[in-house]
Amino acid sequence: MPKINVLDKHVSELIAAGEVVERPASAAKELLENTIDSGATAVTIEIKHGGVTFMRVTDNGCGITREDVPRAFLRHATSKVCSQDDLAKISTLGFRGEALASIAAVSHVELLTRT
Repeated sequence: MPKINVLDKHVSELIAAGEVVERPASAAKELLENTIDSGATAVTIEIKHGGVTFMRVTDNGCGITREDVPRAFLRHATSKVCSQDDLAKISTLGFRGEALASIAAVSHVELLTRT
């Protein structure tokens, strides 16, 4: 499993990370894409009040290591890109390192990982 790294300023600017989670549906989409990128084969999304008051995503993907948890919600923190050269080889749905940071900025987040 690749480690999560915070991208340097140059690479993050090249990506032009404009991902902003504007509504619960956007958050659900971003989290679902994370589960797919993690290799999950089973995903459950639970919501209350259209995702405004509660959203839980559970999957059987590879998980995030304990060492990476503190970086997981930082802007431009991603396990998919380390350098400018990696941008040409992206094969995942997410890679910018913006979604979790955006979600955490506007909500109360709890992360449970099996690793």
